[in-house]
Amino acid sequence: MGPLTGLRVVEVASLGPGPFCAMMLADLGAEVLRVERPGGSDRSLTRGRPVVSVDMKDPAGVQFVLRLAERADVLIEGFRPGVAERLGIGPDACRTANPALVYGRMTGWGQDGPTVAGHDINYIAMSGTLGAIGREGEPPTPPLNLLGDFAGGGLLLAYGVMAALFERQSSDEGQVVDAAMVDGAAILATMVHEMSAAGTWLTPRGTNLLDGGAPFYDLYATADGGWMTVGAIEPQFFAELVSLTGIEFDLDRQYDREEWPALRAALTAAFASRSRAEWEETFAGTDACVFPVLAIAEAATNAANQDRGVFVEVDGVLTPAPAPRFSRTPAAAPDGGGGHPDLRAWGFSRTEIDELAIAGIG
Repeated sequence: MGPLTGLRVVEVASLGPGPFCAMMLADLGAEVLRVERPGGSDRSLTRGRPVVSVDMKDPAGVQFVLRLAERADVLIEGFRPGVAERLGIGPDACRTANPALVYGRMTGWGQDGPTVAGHDINYIAMSGTLGAIGREGEPPTPPLNLLGDFAGGGLLLAYGVMAALFERQSSDEGQVVDAAMVDGAAILATMVHEMSAAGTWLTPRGTNLLDGGAPFYDLYATADGGWMTVGAIEPQFFAELVSLTGIEFDLDRQYDREEWPALRAALTAAFASRSRAEWEETFAGTDACVFPVLAIAEAATNAANQDRGVFVEVDGVLTPAPAPRFSRTPAAAPDGGGGHPDLRAWGFSRTEIDELAIAGIG
């Protein structure tokens, strides 16, 4: 089930963005086979796909991966530049075995960038994205590892792979997709870069419309220590915010920066006067763009999220459901992954599978 049914993907195990890309493809129906080093590796983000153990420092392991590449549409890896080539499973070797193969590469700095180590926080810092996040006078606030690893990494690679597959329909040829997290973090902030160039994004940070500078796009503490988010940018939404909080404010002066300190003080006092639950009830069903900040554990049990089916149970754990959704080819509910693959579907005979087991592959 799912729109990617029939697509075959080899995932050479890595951390973070690579597995996330593979998970997204598997969620939508692709047949993904995860290749791990002996002894296993990190098993987060591995739902929906079987696993095979392979020592790629052994020539037999290298030949096994090349055999998989022959039958695959896509291979993805997350090594530092040059490592896959040294192992013997780089793009040239794999595309010699299968010229139609789309070879996806996930790195922080790109294939022609620095070869030094890095993590999400480094990539989003060097792209300029982190420098736009946070309060005035305070250090930038890392948004977990969402912008570099996952949005600017795994999703970017999935997007690139699908674009290469679309092009292959006319050329019958595969190609290499070079996805770098510094690129992804930069392109996610395209609007901010454009606003900065136009002089409409101000420094220091925390003084703009979308970074907490505007009091009608910010967070406010409630009487019981909870938080409410306010995103009342448009005048009609702002009018509802003012009405439902009961504050006094001239609606025509919403974008008058001189009035922002007074507006912020009024909203701060209003939200601090009631509990989060009381404010949730007040704003329920309105267009004021006011919603609570839910903890991770709360999000999975929230009534609106349950109605939508935002989370599904996988091996007894509530986890985000496959997304996006499709009207005609819906994705199946994912399983926990980690089982053994049927290598016969990848072109191996029963005798070869027994020989692979003897060689420690399986």
